[in-house]
Amino acid sequence: MDRLERFYGPLPSPPEDPFALYVWEVLGVRTTPSRRDAAMSALRRIPALTPDSMAKAARGKLEKAVGRAGPHREERLRALASGIDIFKRHRDLPAQLRGDLDAAREALALLPHLTSVSSQWMLLFAGHHPLFPDDPNVQRVLARLRMDPDFAAEELGGVLTALQRATLYLAHHGRATCIETDPLCNICPSRLDCPFPTPAQLSARVFRRDGSE
Repeated sequence: MDRLERFYGPLPSPPEDPFALYVWEVLGVRTTPSRRDAAMSALRRIPALTPDSMAKAARGKLEKAVGRAGPHREERLRALASGIDIFKRHRDLPAQLRGDLDAAREALALLPHLTSVSSQWMLLFAGHHPLFPDDPNVQRVLARLRMDPDFAAEELGGVLTALQRATLYLAHHGRATCIETDPLCNICPSRLDCPFPTPAQLSARVFRRDGSE
């Protein structure tokens, strides 16, 4: 993780507040992280990152902020309206998410706009449950390192902050470098310890993204 952090620099963590993280997930569907973050910043400036504040926000301001996430604005607005309603009707939902795992999963079932992977990110970052999500980017990187997710979690001591950091950087690495097709093994900071690269890739010199060796 230290190598990945040096390579990519500090990455912004997802919100820990359950509603804000729900918004973060809705804004991140079928778009880029930079667009998602731009929309989150715009909502924060309104401000509209709680169920009550978003419900009171002017429609025009909300549409403009959500539009920063890119296409599918109306779909996102409908998902956010549904989330507002659910979080307002179930004020104990955040506490449920941070309860035992079964109760947390029952609480997440109230949020139909989340995918199974998004739900697991909610469990980790908002519910504070120390588990690796079945995120395809995370799982691909671990598989190429020939590391079982349960073993990796044990190696991190089951420490919540360590698992959150690992998930954040492994997911980003899987999107940016350890991609599914034609991964950029020649610049990967874990290249020399990874059994996945071909001999030709292993013989290449390692360069950082800034061009330095």
